[in-house]
Amino acid sequence: MKFLQLSVLPLLIVILSLNGATLAHPYGDFLHCLSLRISNSSTISKVIYTQNNPSYSSVLNASIHNARFSTATTPKPYAIITPRKTSHVQSTIYCSDNHGFQLRIRSGGHDVEGVSYVSQVPFVILDLVNFREVKVDTENEVAWVQSGATTGELYYGIASKTQTLGFPAGICHTIGIGGHLSGGGFGVLGRKYGLAVDHVIDAKLVDANGRVLRRKSMGEDLFWAIRGGGGNTFGVVLAWKVKLVPVPPVVTVFTVNKNLEQNATKIFHRWQYIAHKLPKDLFTTVWVMKVNSSQVGKKTVQAGFRGMFLGGVDELLPLIQHEFPELGLAKENCTQMSWVQSILYFGGLPIQTVDILLNRHALPVSSLKAKTDFVREPMSETGIEGFMNMFLEEEADFAITMIEAFGGRMDEIRENELPYPHRAGILFESSYFVQWTNEADAGLCINWIRRLYSYMASYASKSPREAYYNYKDLDLGTNNIIGYTSYEQASVWGLKYFKNNFKRLVQIKTKVDPMNFFRNEQSIPPL
Repeated sequence: MKFLQLSVLPLLIVILSLNGATLAHPYGDFLHCLSLRISNSSTISKVIYTQNNPSYSSVLNASIHNARFSTATTPKPYAIITPRKTSHVQSTIYCSDNHGFQLRIRSGGHDVEGVSYVSQVPFVILDLVNFREVKVDTENEVAWVQSGATTGELYYGIASKTQTLGFPAGICHTIGIGGHLSGGGFGVLGRKYGLAVDHVIDAKLVDANGRVLRRKSMGEDLFWAIRGGGGNTFGVVLAWKVKLVPVPPVVTVFTVNKNLEQNATKIFHRWQYIAHKLPKDLFTTVWVMKVNSSQVGKKTVQAGFRGMFLGGVDELLPLIQHEFPELGLAKENCTQMSWVQSILYFGGLPIQTVDILLNRHALPVSSLKAKTDFVREPMSETGIEGFMNMFLEEEADFAITMIEAFGGRMDEIRENELPYPHRAGILFESSYFVQWTNEADAGLCINWIRRLYSYMASYASKSPREAYYNYKDLDLGTNNIIGYTSYEQASVWGLKYFKNNFKRLVQIKTKVDPMNFFRNEQSIPPL
C-alpha cells in the first residue's frame, strides 16, 4: 500500500495544486480519494472539473436549461465529475460517501427545480454527459440507451435505421433519457402505447455500495422502483434497455388555433368530453397562451388544438368531422410526415432535416417555473373562461399551459403497475409553465403561476391532488437535506406524485439505500 501511495504522489501533487485544493480540507480529501482511484493523469483531466478549472463554468452550464438556477447566487458544486466508464461512477459514489459530500446526478439538465445540479449543502455533481451511447437493434425491436443521451439522440438513432419503429417518449428532444425514464415519460404516442417507462425491459444501475446491477441481479422490486419512482433515489442508472413500438411510415399532424373571439372556450369545453374517448391512434393536445389580437395593440388568449394521427389525412379528416366537428379541421390544417418528423413538429423545430435532433442546444435557455395537474372531471365553461382570462395578465406574457389528452392505453394499465399512478380515469394532464427573461420579474411570474394553480384547485384531481414527478414542484413539500425526513413529512409531496405507490417506494428505498446516500429535496426517504 505504501508503494501505491508513493507511486502516485507526484501525480496527486500536480492535480491538487492545479485545482487549488489541499489535502487538509475535506474537499482535498475527496479529490485525493477520487484521484487515487482513477489514477491516470490524462483521464483525470477529462473527468474531474473543479472550481479553479478554466472549463468548470462551461461544463456546469452546458446542460442547464433553466437559467433560474445558473445565477451568481446559485450554490455551485465543489466539483463536477464527468465519468467515462463505470468504475469512475463507482469511485465517485465511494469518495462522496466517505468524505461527506452530497451527490447530485445529472443526465440532461432539464430539471425544472434544479435538484440534479443544485444543493444547499456541500455537494458534487455526477454528470452523465459522456454516457450517451444509443444501440438500436431493429431485428429484435429493442435499443440500449445510456442515461446521458437525449430523447433526440434516441429518436435519431431509431430513425436512422428504420421508419417503422418509434419510441413513446416526450416531444422535447433535449431532455436527458435518465431523468425522463426515471419519472415516467408521456408523449404523443402515449394514448397508443402508454409511457416511455412502460417499455423499459432492463437497466444497468450502480447502487450505494458500488455494485453494478442488472434487472436479474437487482430484483423485481428495485427494477419496479426505478421505472418512474426517481432513478437517482435508488442509485445511478447508467443505461436502459427499451422495447421499440411499431409506427406507420406516414403519420398526420395538425394544428387549429382558436382565440377567445373564435369560441375557444366552448370548443375546449367540448374537447374535454371527446379527446380521451377517441381511437388510440389519435393523440390531441391543447396549448393555451397569450397572443396578439386582430385589434391593434390588443391581446387575446389562443387555444391551439394540435394532434397526431397514426395514419393518413384521408382517414383522419372523416374521423374528426364525425367525432369533433366543432373543431372545424380542414385538409389545409394537416401535414403528412414520418413519425420522427412529428417530434420536430411538436417541438416547434424545422422538419426538413432530422439532424437537429442531435443538437443538444437547439432550444434557448430561459428562467421558468412549472406545475402540473391531472383532471378527472370536465371543467365548466365558466371555469375555463376564468382560467383563460388569467393569461391576459401582464405576468403571463411568456406563459403556456400544455393540456394533453389521456385515455386509450393509459386507461388499461393498473395504477400500481409502475410507480407512476396517473392512469385510468384521467381526462387530461395540464402542465403549466411561466418564463421570464429579466430576473427582477421572477417573483411576479412565480406568484402568477401559483395563483393559476390555486385557481385550478376546484377542477383538478383531489385526495390527493395529483402531480407529475418529471415536472418537480418544490412548492408541494420537501425533505430535510440535513438530518432525518419522516415518512409523514415526505408523504405530503410523495402521495401527490405516487399516490398509494409511495409506501412501496419507501419500503424499497429502506432496503436498498437505508443510509439515504442518494437524496435530494424530493427523493424517496428510507423509513
